[in-house]
Amino acid sequence: MKIVIANGRHEADFMIKKFKQDNHKLVVINSDLEFGKYISSSNHIPVLNGDTTKSYTLEDAGIHDADVLISLSSDDIENYVTCVTAKKIFNVKRTVSVVRNPKRVDLFKQLGIDSVICSTYLLGESIKYETLVESITKTLSLENDKIVITEIQIDQEFSIANKIIKNIDFPPRINISCIFRDPDVIIPNGNSEIKPGDKLIIVSTPDEQENITEFIKNKADNNEE
Repeated sequence: MKIVIANGRHEADFMIKKFKQDNHKLVVINSDLEFGKYISSSNHIPVLNGDTTKSYTLEDAGIHDADVLISLSSDDIENYVTCVTAKKIFNVKRTVSVVRNPKRVDLFKQLGIDSVICSTYLLGESIKYETLVESITKTLSLENDKIVITEIQIDQEFSIANKIIKNIDFPPRINISCIFRDPDVIIPNGNSEIKPGDKLIIVSTPDEQENITEFIKNKADNNEE
C-alpha cells in the first residue's frame, strides 16, 4: 500500500515504524522542520517539509493515487483541508483525520473524511508525567468505538514495572502496540522490559478495556501472597 503520513510528532514516528515493518510504500510530510529531521533520521526515510494544506506541497510529495492519507496535525481544520485536498485533487482512496474537538467527528464524516479519530489529546504528543492515577489513562476511539486505543503510564508501584513482557501473565487478547520511552518509540516483543515512566499504547475492544486497565494498574503488593 502507498500510505501518506501528514504531520504529527511521536504518533507519526510510531506509525512510520509499524508501516515500514510491513513494507508499505511511505510518503511522509511534516510542517515542523526540526521534528521532520528527527523522523527522517530515526526511520531512514525522506521527509518533505511543507504545508500539507497546500496542493503544491502534496504535488511535490507525490501523493497521487495513494491508498491512505493519515493527517495528524494538532489543528483540526488543517487536518480537514489536507484530507479533502488529497481526495478531490490527488485521488487518494481513503483519508484518516485526527480531531481534538469531539464535536467535529460527525461533521468531518459528513464532509467526506473516511475515518475520524477523536481525541482531546493526540497520541504520543507532548509526553507528560502525571501524578494522579486517575490521570494516567487516556483513550482514543476508532471507527465508531469498535476499537479503543488506551495510553497508560507505568508507575513504579505497578506489578508489571521492571518485568519482561513474556514473563507477565497478561489477560487474553491484550495487544501492546508500542511503548513510549521518551524520546524513543519502542515496538515491543516478548523480551522487551516494561520500565517505570513508560507509556504503553494498548489496542483492545471497549469490552476488554476496563479489565486490561485494572490489570496494568494493579500494584505489586496486591499480587504478593
